[in-house]
Amino acid sequence: MDIQLSMKEFRHLLDLVYIGNWILNSTRGNDRFEEYDLLQEKFFALAAQNGLPELAENYFGHIFPSRAYEEGGIHDAIADYEDAVFFDILAEELARRDMSEEHLNPNDIDELTARMDSYMAEFEMNGIENISLNI
Repeated sequence: MDIQLSMKEFRHLLDLVYIGNWILNSTRGNDRFEEYDLLQEKFFALAAQNGLPELAENYFGHIFPSRAYEEGGIHDAIADYEDAVFFDILAEELARRDMSEEHLNPNDIDELTARMDSYMAEFEMNGIENISLNI
């Protein structure tokens, strides 16, 4: 297979590979999807060989994203995604809980959406500041 990419496109592809592998493997501990680690290694080795050596490091015979790469803002993008997903899931779960407690039809998408929008407005204004748990 031969794919022609500009340097800018290749750099963006590295970000996509890294983010994808992060999502798949970052929480798996020793039960990682090794094929994705190996694919990431292959792409970062290509970076080192094609004008972007500062993005890759050789560690015990394996190629990893360099510290400079990992500290260059990629984790800010991942954190933005994680925050958005966290609040989306939380809003939906709270809305579904409320509807269940009120014995409303759980398939009422309009009601669910309205409640989610209300929670999202609260989160946008105050984050988690007003959330409390009764344990």
